[in-house]
This record gives sequence, structure tokens and C-alpha cells, in this order.
Amino acid sequence: MKPKAHFIAPELLNPTNPIEICLVGAGGTGSQVLTALARMNHSLQALGHAGFQVSLYDDDLVTEANRGRQLFAECEVGLSKAAALITRCNRFFGTGWKAINRKFDSQSGNLKEAIYISCVDTVAARFEIAEAMCATSSSHYANIPRYWMDFGNGKDTGQIVLSTIGKVKQPKSDKYEVVGSLPFVTEEFGELLRKSEIDGDAPSCSLAEALEKQDLFINSALAQMGCSLLWQLFRSGMTTQRGLFLNIADFRTVPLPV
Repeated sequence: MKPKAHFIAPELLNPTNPIEICLVGAGGTGSQVLTALARMNHSLQALGHAGFQVSLYDDDLVTEANRGRQLFAECEVGLSKAAALITRCNRFFGTGWKAINRKFDSQSGNLKEAIYISCVDTVAARFEIAEAMCATSSSHYANIPRYWMDFGNGKDTGQIVLSTIGKVKQPKSDKYEVVGSLPFVTEEFGELLRKSEIDGDAPSCSLAEALEKQDLFINSALAQMGCSLLWQLFRSGMTTQRGLFLNIADFRTVPLPV
């Protein structure tokens, strides 16, 4: 039996213009993912690729409790999370990425970015993003929505799920059984997500309180592994894995095969 694999949408391998990416959430995971995307963008451009153009959505402000677990400095307390991160990223890497200081939801308009990355902390937000994906019509845009990568975590566990938005045309392969459609996290794990949803989404008043809810390194560990999957997709043009489950309490990682 041939192993299953997914090959990246061909227009993303050697694009004329930077690939548009929508990053939703600028908190513990999102702030780390943005930095990883900037590093990836710089590296891809050095290899002759057009790189990325990122838009970061978040309607929250930086609080003192965010420092430490999230990538914010003392001087950024009180600022928009999205604006603080994007401004810093643009200055450091010379990018021209955009901060959008509002929530991403089903009212965000017709989607045109090629890749969507969600780092949200509620189940409801994931279903709202899925609703926006299902409602999109991309026929009038050069950038066709292709992928959705969702990051989610608890105190010391988390998961990453890569999905296709619609079906991606696959090449013929003698070595692999090619898979053009990867299910949404809300389709495949919808019931599990609903059961895992708990009350208590109120913001933490201190870093100590925040660390009771989420371990210090769960977000950065997920961000590095998820962006490594994305990097592999661009560098190899294909992947046999579409995500993973991580438990940093006992250092276990279980891949999610295509």
C-alpha cells in the first residue's frame, strides 16, 4: 500500500507576488507564529521565492499579564496587540505586513488570502472561521484560498491541524497515494472541540494566573512545530503529515497523517 501524501497547490511554489497569509490571533501562539513566519519569509526570499505578505487580525490590547508568556515588552502594555507585533516585525525584518485591529469573523468579507492560520482561544471562534471559509467565493481574485492551519492548546497539551479550503489539484504519483482534500478541524474534531469547551475565558490579571491556565512553553512549542510543517510544505512541495498532537508535560508528540 502506497503512503498517503498531499502536494502543495502549485501556484504557491513559485509565485510572481508574495503569498498572502491571514494570521488570526496575536496572543500566546499567534505572537510566536508571526515571528516564525517572518523568519520563513526571509529564508524563502533568500532561496528565490517571493515570500509572504501577512495580515494579522486581533482586537485585543496588551496587558501586564501578557508579558512573559506572550511576546510583548513593558513599553507595549496598553497598545493594540496586532499593531505592536506588526510594527516590531516590520522594523526588524523590513517587511510591509499589516495589522488589523479587529476580530476576524464571518463578517470579514470575501476571503482572498491563500493561507489562513488561526491561533484563537475559543471553540466558537474556530467555528466562525470555518463558516467564513465555507462562505467564501474566490473566483475574482488572483489569490485563491487554499489552506487553513489551526493551532489550539490547553494547559500543557495542544494540536495543529492543516486543512485545505476546497480541493487542491494533485499531480500523478507512482510513489504516493495523493490526497487533494484535507478536512477542517471543525468537521473532523467538531464534537471533541465542543466537549472540550469550558467556561472561564476571562483574561488573566497577572502572569502567575495566566501560567495556571497555560504552561509557559506550550505556545512556542506548537508555533515552532506548526511552522515547521508549513516550511516543509514549501521546501519539499508535499507532506505526509497534516498536523500533530503535542503533550509537553511528558514530551510526547503524535503526528496526524494525511
